[in-house]
Amino acid sequence: MASTYLDASELRLDAAPVDFALVALYFVFVLGIGLLARQRVSSSIDFFLSGRSLPAWVTGLAFISANLGAVEIMGMSANGAQFGFPTFHYFWIGAIPAMLFLGVVMMPFYYGSKVRSVPEFMRRRFGTGAHLVNALSFAIAQVLIAGVNLYLLGTILNVLLGWPLWLSVVIAAVIVLSYITLGGLSAAIYNEVLQFFVIVAALLPLTLVGLHKVGGWDGLREKVSASPGGATQLDSWPGNELSGFGNNMLSVLGIVFGLGFVLSFGYWTTNFVEVQRALATHSISAARRTPIIGAYPKMFIPLIVVIPGMISAVLVPQMSEYKAAKTANPDFSGDTTYNQALLYLMKDVLPNGLLGVGIAGLLAAFMAGMAANISAFNTVFSYDLWQQYVRKDRPDGYYLSIGRWATVGATVTAIFTAFIASSFSNMMDYLQTLFSFFNAPLFATFILGMFWKRMTPTAGWMGLVCGTGSAVVIFILHQMEVFHLSGQGSSFVAAGVAFTVDIVVSVLVTQVTQPKPAAELVGLVYSETPKEVRTDPEQASLPWYQRPVLLAGIALVLVIALNIIVG
Repeated sequence: MASTYLDASELRLDAAPVDFALVALYFVFVLGIGLLARQRVSSSIDFFLSGRSLPAWVTGLAFISANLGAVEIMGMSANGAQFGFPTFHYFWIGAIPAMLFLGVVMMPFYYGSKVRSVPEFMRRRFGTGAHLVNALSFAIAQVLIAGVNLYLLGTILNVLLGWPLWLSVVIAAVIVLSYITLGGLSAAIYNEVLQFFVIVAALLPLTLVGLHKVGGWDGLREKVSASPGGATQLDSWPGNELSGFGNNMLSVLGIVFGLGFVLSFGYWTTNFVEVQRALATHSISAARRTPIIGAYPKMFIPLIVVIPGMISAVLVPQMSEYKAAKTANPDFSGDTTYNQALLYLMKDVLPNGLLGVGIAGLLAAFMAGMAANISAFNTVFSYDLWQQYVRKDRPDGYYLSIGRWATVGATVTAIFTAFIASSFSNMMDYLQTLFSFFNAPLFATFILGMFWKRMTPTAGWMGLVCGTGSAVVIFILHQMEVFHLSGQGSSFVAAGVAFTVDIVVSVLVTQVTQPKPAAELVGLVYSETPKEVRTDPEQASLPWYQRPVLLAGIALVLVIALNIIVG
C-alpha cells in the first residue's frame, strides 16, 4: 500500500527563479530588522523586554505571530485534513476566551508587579521551590517546541532545495539564531509583525485558489461528505473524532473542560512566550490590550489554516489515499503524513510567484514560532536560572552576554529535539502532550495562588510536581494501551487530571503548612492588591477603541457568534 504514495524526495516544490528571489528578499528583510534592532540594545531589559517601550498594536500582532508557528500552520492544517470543522475548537474554544481573560484579569498583575518573566512571578508568590520547578519545566518545554518549529522549517528547505533534512535543519537554525542574537526581543517582535503579514499573504491565496479548484464552498462540502469520516467533519460539535470519546456528552465535556479551560487557559495565561510580548509595552492598558488586539485576527485565522487542510485531504490524491488507508487501519504508516497536507496543496495549486509567497509564508511562520520560543527561553534561563541560582549580583552587561550565549545553546539543542518531533504523524498530538505536561498544572497553581491568599509556598511547588507527574502517568498508560482514545483525547484527559491533582494537592498541603504574611502578597494576590496598583491611571481618558474591557466584550460576542454560525 505504501508504494502508492509519493516518496518524500518526490514532494519537491517546482520553484522558479522568481520564487527563490521572493524568498531571498524575505530573508534580507529579516536580517535587516535584526541589524536595526541591534542598535537599540544597550541593556538586558532592552534585549529581553524591548525596554518596555513598544505600542500595543505591534505587540498585539507579535502576540499572534509568535503563536503562528508549527502549531497553527502545519499542526492545524493537519488537524483540518484529519478531523475537519472540529479543529475550529482550538481557536474559538481553545484560545479566544483565555486570551481575553489574560488581558482583562491577569495582565495587570504581571505588568503591575514589574516582573520580567512568569517564573519570576511564581518566585515572588510562592518562593524558590515553585519557581525552580516552573523555570526548569518551562525551559525544557521551549527547547522541545522550538525543535518542532525547526524541524518543519528544515522540512520546507528540504522540499524546496532537495538538501538533506539534517543540513536543512542546521541552516534554518543559523538564520533564526542570527537575528535573535543581534537584536533580542525587539528583533523577534518586529520580525513577527512582518511575518504576520507574510503568513496571511501566503495562506489567503492558497485558500482561495484551493476552493476554486475543489468547486467552491459547495464542492468542498460535497467532497468532504463523500470522503472517509463523512459529513461529521462539517459539524464542529460534538467533535467525537477530535476528543476520542464516543459519547457526545463526554466529548463536549472533554473539549470544553480539557481544551477550552485547562489546556487553553494554561497555555495563554501562563505561557511566558506570549506574556513576554505584552510585558514589552509602555503601560498597563497597552499590556492588557495586547492579547485582546491579538484575539481579533486569531478568530479568523482558522479560515486560512484549517480549510486548506480539508481541501488537501479531498483534492490531493496522495492525501486522500493516505486518509482512506489511515481511517481503515489506524496503525497504517506510509511516506505521506497529515503534516504534509499544506505542502501537497501548495505543490498542486499555486502557480510560480504565488508559490514563492507561499514558501516565504511557511518559512515566516516557523521562524516566528521558533524565535518566540528561543527569546522566551533566553530570558528565563538568564534571569530565573542563571541570575537566581548560579551567579547573583553581576553587572547588567554580564547577564546580556549570558542571554546571547543562552540563545546559542537553546538553538543548538533545538537541532537535536527537532528529530523527536519527526516521529509524530500529526504534530498537534505531540504539542498537546507537551502542553498537558507543563501548562495544565502551572495554570492550576497560578489561578489558585492568585485568588486564594491562604495558599502556601510548599503547596505551590508540590502541586506543580504532582500535577505534572500525573499527566506523565496518563501519557504512559495511554502509550501502554491500558486505555485508548483517538485524536487528541488522551491529552485532554491528561490535562484535566493534571489540573485536578494539582488543585487537590495544593489545597491539602496548604492545610498543614504556613502561608506567607499578607503584606508580602500585594501585587500578587487579587484580594491583597489595591485597585490603583492594577489599573492604568490614564485608563479613564482613553478613547473607547483603546479600552481593554470594551474591546474584550466585542471580541467575546464575535466568537460566540462564530461558534453558533458554524455549529
